[in-house]
Amino acid sequence: MSLDQPSPSSSSSTQPSSSSSSTPVETAAPAAVPWAARMQASQKGRDKSKVGRKITRTMMQTIERWSLVQPGDKIMVAVSGGKDSYTLLDLLWEAKQRAPFSFDVVAVHLDQAQPGYDGTSLVGWLSQSGIPFEIVREDTYSIVVKGTKEGQAYCFLCSRLRRGILYSQAERLGCNKIALGHHRDDALETMLMNLCYAGKLQAMPARYTTDDQRFVVVRPLIDCAERDIATWASERGYPILPCNLCGSQDGLKRDAMNDLLSTLEKTIPDVRAVMHHAISNVRPTHLLDKDVADVWATRPADVRPADVVDPGPRRMTGEVVASSSSSSSSSSSKTPARAPLVALGALRIVAEGSGGLGGDEP
Repeated sequence: MSLDQPSPSSSSSTQPSSSSSSTPVETAAPAAVPWAARMQASQKGRDKSKVGRKITRTMMQTIERWSLVQPGDKIMVAVSGGKDSYTLLDLLWEAKQRAPFSFDVVAVHLDQAQPGYDGTSLVGWLSQSGIPFEIVREDTYSIVVKGTKEGQAYCFLCSRLRRGILYSQAERLGCNKIALGHHRDDALETMLMNLCYAGKLQAMPARYTTDDQRFVVVRPLIDCAERDIATWASERGYPILPCNLCGSQDGLKRDAMNDLLSTLEKTIPDVRAVMHHAISNVRPTHLLDKDVADVWATRPADVRPADVVDPGPRRMTGEVVASSSSSSSSSSSKTPARAPLVALGALRIVAEGSGGLGGDEP
């Protein structure tokens, strides 16, 4: 729907942006422009909370690290009506106003014809924000409910249908990038689900190219904590739209992974931050995927160097107390005096006559 005339049709025919509908050529952003620093400096003295500044800073660092936004981009932000996509759209639009180069942003919301759906508050917020947007209506709810077996999650079929529609809209609008609101906790839950149920190490990348090579999908909030986003969304008063599909099911695997993280958090308070760091701190030499090991062995010299060489165990002396050759020797032979065990370059760690490492034995 347009800003002035909402319509229940399958898609709006209005172009929300004056940019050309042709897909822009992706060019490198000027490396010397401190966009993240500029954004951070612009927030000083402004009416933005500490958590708002934190999320903005984290998002901008992610954008710069992965080159998620570049000159000439036309980015379609998929707005579900949840806290994450509101936050992404809000902050990305703010970043656009202060960017050292030009790019376009358009919000697209999919009305899936869920029972009781009312997008009036979303349309009102978008209209007030001044952000170009479109509302697209397609009854995927009925298809998902009918096509999902009892006991199965709606998410798989729902996400596939929604993704297909969004790709079609991105092509129609001339967008070359699609921005999704996934955050740090989404990545961790996905990693745990793949680890526990699919038998693979896989989380969520900050950016990837679709199989058909038409779009680059970006996740600017992938390094942001969900609790921070929730706090920010509450402060901003986003009109959240409930989901009657995923939100209506209990016992989902993703919920179980979130519960697992919450349990670990009781004894490891920063476990989410630690696990998130692990995703970007991979050691291929210590995994069992031969393809990964082969590629890692041929990496360019400028890629992260190999791990620190293991110095090996401490060099210690040892006493042979039994062997195949000693069985035929006289039992009356005297046992030689036991020499103290010494760690190289360290103090003596086992006294003469001691039977071993005692309480410190591994």
